[in-house]
Amino acid sequence: DSAEASPSVVFENIKTCSPNCLQMLLENISGLTVDADFTVELIPEINVAVATFIKSIDTKEFVKKCSQDKRVREFKMTARLLELTQTIKAENLPDSISTDYLTVFFESARSGGGPVSDVQLFPTENSAIITFCDHKGNT
Repeated sequence: DSAEASPSVVFENIKTCSPNCLQMLLENISGLTVDADFTVELIPEINVAVATFIKSIDTKEFVKKCSQDKRVREFKMTARLLELTQTIKAENLPDSISTDYLTVFFESARSGGGPVSDVQLFPTENSAIITFCDHKGNT
């Protein structure tokens, strides 16, 4: 089941921990290096950060270590696996983008894509919702 675990971990309630502090904390817990082994994306609007592991690790075990970590508890943060999904939202798309182009782009193995089952374009928002045939295609 670990092979199917998400390579991404969501950290909630991050507002009391600065971005640099969070990165160092995750390096300390994982024994890995930010940028080389994992990335951290901050989503301040919802008080969340997502760590995505480039290096293959047991993310379930990492989440367990985080929940037991003294500093994580002091910051009142929580960690959980990011749910695997078949749908993503692409934003800031050019006005001239087509559903055919997006389908071909997101099916490209070179960009980590996979078979696309549906593309919904939202021209007024310059965005699209891309649905994959399975969750492996949306990396």
